[in-house]
Parts: sequence; structure tokens; C-alpha cells
Amino acid sequence: MGPRIGPVGEEPRMSDKDTKAMMSTEDIPQGKASPNSQDLQRSVFYSIKFFVLCHSLLQLAQLMISGYLKSSISTVEKRFGLSSQTSGLLAAFNEVGNTALIVFVSYFGSRVHRPRLIGYGAVLVALAGLLMSLPHFISEPYRYDRASPVDMPQDFEASLCQSKTLVPDPTPAPSNSSCSSYTETQHLAVVGIMFTAQTLLGVGGVPIQPFGISYIDDFAHNSNSPLYLGILFAVTMMGPGMAYGLGGLMLRLYVDIDRMPEGGISLTSKDPRWVGAWWLGFLISAGAVALAAVPYFFFPREMPKEKQELRFWRKVLTVSDSPVSKMEGFRPREGQGCSQSWTSTTPPCTSLYKARPWPQRANGEDSPSEQSLREPLEKQDGLVQIAPDLTVIQFIKVFPRVLLRTLRHPIFLLVVLSQVCMSSMVAGMATFLPKFLERQFSVTASYANLLIGGLTIPSAIIGIVVGGVLVKRLHLGPMRCGALCLLGALFCLLLSLPLFFMGCPTHRIAGITHEPGNLPGLEQFPACRGNCSCPLDDFNPICDPSTHVEYLTPCQAGCTSRVVQEALDKSQVFYDNCSCVVGGGPVPAGSCDSACSHLVLPFMFLVSLGAALASLTHTPSFMLILRGVKKEDKTLAVGIQFMLLRVLAWMPSPVIHGSAIDTTCVYWAQSCGRRAVCRYYDHDLLRNRFVGLQFFFKTGSLACFALILAILRQQDKEERTQVTVSIPGLQQQQPLVSGPEKKPEEFRP
Repeated sequence: MGPRIGPVGEEPRMSDKDTKAMMSTEDIPQGKASPNSQDLQRSVFYSIKFFVLCHSLLQLAQLMISGYLKSSISTVEKRFGLSSQTSGLLAAFNEVGNTALIVFVSYFGSRVHRPRLIGYGAVLVALAGLLMSLPHFISEPYRYDRASPVDMPQDFEASLCQSKTLVPDPTPAPSNSSCSSYTETQHLAVVGIMFTAQTLLGVGGVPIQPFGISYIDDFAHNSNSPLYLGILFAVTMMGPGMAYGLGGLMLRLYVDIDRMPEGGISLTSKDPRWVGAWWLGFLISAGAVALAAVPYFFFPREMPKEKQELRFWRKVLTVSDSPVSKMEGFRPREGQGCSQSWTSTTPPCTSLYKARPWPQRANGEDSPSEQSLREPLEKQDGLVQIAPDLTVIQFIKVFPRVLLRTLRHPIFLLVVLSQVCMSSMVAGMATFLPKFLERQFSVTASYANLLIGGLTIPSAIIGIVVGGVLVKRLHLGPMRCGALCLLGALFCLLLSLPLFFMGCPTHRIAGITHEPGNLPGLEQFPACRGNCSCPLDDFNPICDPSTHVEYLTPCQAGCTSRVVQEALDKSQVFYDNCSCVVGGGPVPAGSCDSACSHLVLPFMFLVSLGAALASLTHTPSFMLILRGVKKEDKTLAVGIQFMLLRVLAWMPSPVIHGSAIDTTCVYWAQSCGRRAVCRYYDHDLLRNRFVGLQFFFKTGSLACFALILAILRQQDKEERTQVTVSIPGLQQQQPLVSGPEKKPEEFRP
């Protein structure tokens, strides 16, 4: 016989010895406390409140380190010469590691030492963060003037116009001497390390969320459990916002801040060659995760169940007249995660709760009447009741039959498809929105991250909270939940329309962008730079302010001299004697300033408002799943939903968005004969394809919600035509969040 599968929501059972050791003073005759109970009372690690605090900090740090790569995706591309497709695949590998092992969590259940396993997972996450920063230390210092490893004075001289009689013509392909096999091997090793680190990052996060939530629910007072999980959810939702904020701060620092050249650097953060200290954020996040993991090695496998309800929480439940205040003992399905942000794949913790009957005794135990009422119900749950008696082999044989029955349910299938479309939109935006803002509006990577962390993430959090409040306070039934999802998706789609027209035109780049009447290629300016021998692999852009034309190098502008103007806080580089510039210069180094950078704030306002409306559909759509399948299939349905979201949305979406972005590139940098990072994009094409992908996924989600609402209306009409025998006072439109005497309504399979 193989290992047996325990019930999903079953509380851990303690032996008589452990039970006696955990008895309090009032439970022992004559009021004498045992030494063991005194030790438990004195230890802070036997407090569920302290566990909630530790777990909130751990999940906050975990989401910060898992979301940090998205804030520095464009910087990593420039540093290691990656395409957007490769960087999107790198971001998706976090989900690969998580999806590969999340299914095993449900098999372990309460058999393992959950706090200790959480600690091991957190240590693995911290090690993955350290591994993610390793490429910085094993790579050569970043050279922003030229790709070839030459001395710095020759670098500056090579960017200037030199006569062809003194310097031989550049070869069209890089030589074998400058691109050795060691260079290529080092590049492959760096990329392999980052992919491995992302995989381990996902693997380490597998036990953290489900084991922590089930541990809290098992040992917290039944009426305090929703409050603790709500606090956990509220704190951890700030993780992605902090990740973008951390990225905004770290990318202001130069990448080689730990090994600066003797003469310093002449770059500013606005220069397209600027690379920020992307690796420093991983070190900070890994340190935070490592510190948060320490307490988990001291928590017991099982602790005394909390016996007292929080006083202020009892007052809140007493004052509030909402049926939600009368729900307690919400129990998450073990083995399922819960999301903390708009970038997560799973729904909020509050969506995984399973209501238990009210009232209960003050000590948190069920009354005898409750137990007698619950036993027959448990016996009716055929599939759930036999689950503990199934081996893994037997469960695998039963699984396809239940899976097929679940997928054949129209409501479940359409809701999952709508969430796949919405999650694909969110995954692409979370990964490449910072890069899109950098390229489209010519803003710095630091500023783009601060905008996302300060506007978009809080807006999405507010949308999730408002959606949950509307469902609970208004007692929305299935049809009204479908209507709320439809309206949210519709307005989110409408807000995407102005985004197609909010952007900046493509920079005028000599020899790259072709305008009517101009000759193609570098021969566009044959007279002014015909006597210059310019390296083909050089990238040192300068801007002619009079014509607003950008040149790849000073050499291509015919510049023969370089001047550095020192200031109090920074130095500015100018190039003079430029034959292609009217008046000869001087012209400043760096790309031309964008004339429409002011549009970034209105653009982000519409994006943030759309994120709030999209997040508004999160809770009601998940409740449609919980009320749309049979009771015995709910746990499996939620697990199938999570797997489909990961496999169909969070894994492929970053790669799809990255591939679409690569198709808009007009000039690729070359490294050892291979295509490296993209230097310039067609802004109009980039905007249309990036926003168009978002529009496509939003349209798919809207279509699914429209079909869901049509099916619900048809079911409602059929129910009205049938003669039903119901309990007096039972409403036709059953709320999704029912009161103490209302049985939750389920859709017909």
C-alpha cells in the first residue's frame, strides 16, 4: 500500500501524551499547572499571534524577492545582452518551479512539521536570491562605451571620427580574437545561473503559503482565524509594491558601485547605456527572507489551540449586522496557495475559506448539537469521505473521472477561461510595463518602477478589496456577481482604448529610421562622415538639438573632439567639430529628450484605473467557482483552477509579450555574431502591439463573462418555471455569502 491521502481540511490530531502536555492550568484538577504547560505559556513560539506576525513578514519578503526581477527586467537585458523573449522566459521560470511541486503539498497535509518545512522553503528562497545576484560577481565590469575589451582611453578615442587612412575599415563581423569561446561560455553560464535561480525561487515558495495558512487556521480560535488571515493578506499584498519601490531605489545606483573605475563614470541615469545596481536588490531581499525564516525553526509542530476570542473582534462581530460578521472558522483547503497581489496566480486568502456553522462554544469547540448535525453531512460527502482511504495509485485512477466532470461544467470552464485571459494581461503588464514606459516615454527605469509601485499596485489592491466588500455587504448572488464581473471587464476594456493614442513618436536616428526622401542605411549622410572609419559595434549616442536627430556614435556625426564640463554634482560630456551637425557643435552626449514625456502620468492613471477595475472581478469570479460546482468537487476545482492559471497564463504570457516586443525592434546590438539587446524600437509599433495584446486578453475575459451571465439567466428562467418545495422565507436569489440559517446555493451541475 502506498502513502495515504489525508482529508484536505482535517485538523491535526495529537496523541494523549501531547494533549495532556498542552492542557492549561484550568484544565488540571486542583488548579495545579504541569511544568510542561508553564513552559508553553512562557514561550512566545507557542503563540499563534506571533506566528501570524512572522508569517506576514515572511510572505512580504518572499513576494518582494519574487517580484523584484520584474522591476529590473530591462536592466538585466542591457547588462547581459538578452532579448525580451529570453527575459520573459526567465521571469516565467519562477512559475515552472512552483507548479512542478505545488501538487505534492496536498499529499503531505499535516503529516509534516509545517513550520520547519516553511523555514526550509524560505532558506531555499534566500539562497535563490543570492544565486540570482551571482552573475554580477563572476562577470567582467560593465563597459558602456564599447563591447570589445579595450582600455578606457582607447574607448574614448574609438568613438570619435578617425580618418580611414589612419584606421583600417571596420570588419562587418566581429573577429574571433574579440569573441573567444571563453566569452560565449561565460555568457551561457550567466544565463544558466539566472534560470536556475528563478526555478529554485519557485520551488522554495511552494510550502510557504499553504502550510502557513493551514497552520494558522488549525490553531487559532475559530472566530479569530478570519481576522488573522485578513491581517496576513493585507500585509503581504504590499510585497509587489515594495519590490517595484526597491527596484526604483537600486536602479539609481550604478551597476558597478562596488568596483568603480578610478576616473569615475560620465553617465547619468537618463543615458540609454546606464545600467543600475540590479543585483543589490536581490541581496537585500534575500537577507530579509533569511531573517524572516529563523523563527520557523523554533515553532512546534503542533501548538495548543487558541481558546479565547479577541475582545475587540467580539465587539466588531456583535456590532456588525452583516451576515459576514457571523461567519467564523473559515478553513482554507490545504495544498492551495492564496495570492497576495495583482501579480500572483492564486486568489486571495479570503476566497479559500469554508464557512463553519455558527455559533460555537467560547472555547472554540463545537457544541454537541453541531456535531450531531455535522456527522450526517460528512457521511453524505461521498468522494470527500473516501479520500482518506485512497492510496496515491487509487487517487490517480479516480482523478481523470472527477477532472472530466469538473471541466464539463460550463460555469467553471468559462470562469477559468476569463481568469486565464485576465491573468495573461496582468502577467504581461507586470513583467514589461516598466520597460514599456522607459522606451515609450523616455523615462528612467527608476522613475518607471516608482510609478508602478506607487500607483498601479495600490490601485489593484483597492480593486480586490472593493470587490470582496461588494460581494459580502450587498449579499450578491450568482447572477449579480456575474453582472459585476461583466461591468468591471467592460470598463477596463474601454479604458484601454485611449492608450493606443497616448505615446511618443519614434526617435529620428541617423542611418536607422528612414523618412520619405532620405536614402536608406548609413549612406543617408555620405558627405559629412564619408572620411570617418567608425566601429560597427560601438554605441555612444549623441543628439543634435537643432534638428533633433540622434546618432549612434560621435563618429557617425563626424565629431573629432570631446569636451567634459565639470559641475558641482555631475559632469556633462560634449562633442565638438562635428561635420554632420549644423555649426559643428558642440552637441551633448546621450539620447534626445522626448517631447511628450509628460504623457506618462495620464497614461499611468488610465492603466492604474484599469487595474483596479480588473481586480474588482477577482473575488466575485472566484465565488462563482465555489458555488458553481458540486460540494465534493470544490477542492479539486480550485486546484485545477490554479494549475490552469499557471500553465495557460503566468508561464506563456511573459514569453508572448516579450516576443511581441522583439518584433518592434529597429536596431539590434550584436555580440560575437549573435543578436543581443535591442537598442531602438519603433514606438508606434511597440505601443500598438503591447497595448493591443492587453486589449486582446481583456476582450477575451469580457466575452467569457458575457457567456457566464447568459447561462446564469437561462438557469434562472428554468428554475422559475419549475415548481419547487422550499423552506419558507428562502429567497430565489441566494447570496453567495449566506447567513447562519441559510444553506449556500449551488449551481446545478
